[in-house]
Amino acid sequence: MQNVFSEENIKIISQIDNWQKAVEIACQPLLEEKKITQKYVTNIIKSVKKYGPYMVLTDYFALMHAKPGEGVNQLAMSLLVVKEPIDLEGKKVKIFLILACPDSKSHIKTLKEVAGVLMDQCNFELILKGTKSQIIDLFQKKEMDGGKK
Repeated sequence: MQNVFSEENIKIISQIDNWQKAVEIACQPLLEEKKITQKYVTNIIKSVKKYGPYMVLTDYFALMHAKPGEGVNQLAMSLLVVKEPIDLEGKKVKIFLILACPDSKSHIKTLKEVAGVLMDQCNFELILKGTKSQIIDLFQKKEMDGGKK
């Protein structure tokens, strides 16, 4: 897992007004690093408004993304954890994982490794309830383990 999460691209906040604001906050580090443009943020919001909450993959977890390439300068991810759940078109979400892909293939390995971390219930709970440093340590440990448990 090629150093996906750093202190800069993980945010933990207690609450927020709506899911659109959550997407904007989650995308902010990627905008600052010029890995994405504002167009990508707008496209994520448009996709949810058009297709509904399909990005909510499990309780409290949404994989936020838009069409590959449009507004994406390089493969990137960021993470926002909100302690109080937010309504995303009828689904409650606390974890917003932003996935920005420059094409339709480059993200597959990284996404598989991140999904492997998230599918472990203990890891998922740690992300929901842990501190930023605990979350960073979790992903860095997976990097050193080569993505294995």
